[in-house]
Amino acid sequence: MKGSRSREPEITPDMLLRAYSIGLFPMADSADDPELFWVEPEIRGVIPLDSFHVSRSLAKAIRKRPFEIRYDTAFDAVVAGCARPAPGRPTTWINTSIRSLYAALHRMGHAHSVEAWQGESLVGGLYGVSLGAAFFGESMFSVRKDASKICLVHLVERLRARGFELLDTQFTTEHLKSFGAIDVPKAEYDLLLARAIASPNLEF
Repeated sequence: MKGSRSREPEITPDMLLRAYSIGLFPMADSADDPELFWVEPEIRGVIPLDSFHVSRSLAKAIRKRPFEIRYDTAFDAVVAGCARPAPGRPTTWINTSIRSLYAALHRMGHAHSVEAWQGESLVGGLYGVSLGAAFFGESMFSVRKDASKICLVHLVERLRARGFELLDTQFTTEHLKSFGAIDVPKAEYDLLLARAIASPNLEF
């Protein structure tokens, strides 16, 4: 993983928001490791909101409306879903401290979830942090085909509608690149971030 990191013994929600505003975010080495460290990647993942790409097959799936999409109705459950092991992901970095901190941000109105439901079953979702005109995507999970992808599409539509300027993905993956994610050098990212953070906090 690229990026500098330094261990922090105790992180408060206010400290976490300040960290996001200057390009830092916390991680743990594993879900069982109680310690957190700050990460500041030299290359940052960003999805440009004006060039977000949806494949034909996914657009077809969305038109069938396989899920009910909800927002902020089961934030803790979404984080728990992201923390669970999954095929190809035997462990995650979401530990107890992460869950507690982001639950606090959610109560403060700065952390949000996009959820895919089938009936009363939560089958996928994502969560992240909003600050100014920036949204920092944290993690996603899916237990039904395309659930997290469809949540991402709805997230982008919501961010566009509300005037957000920056969708940060921390790092890029081949999966995210298929949606148009790009790698941005730190100096360029810092400019994008500063402009987005200068905005009043937008309503998610």
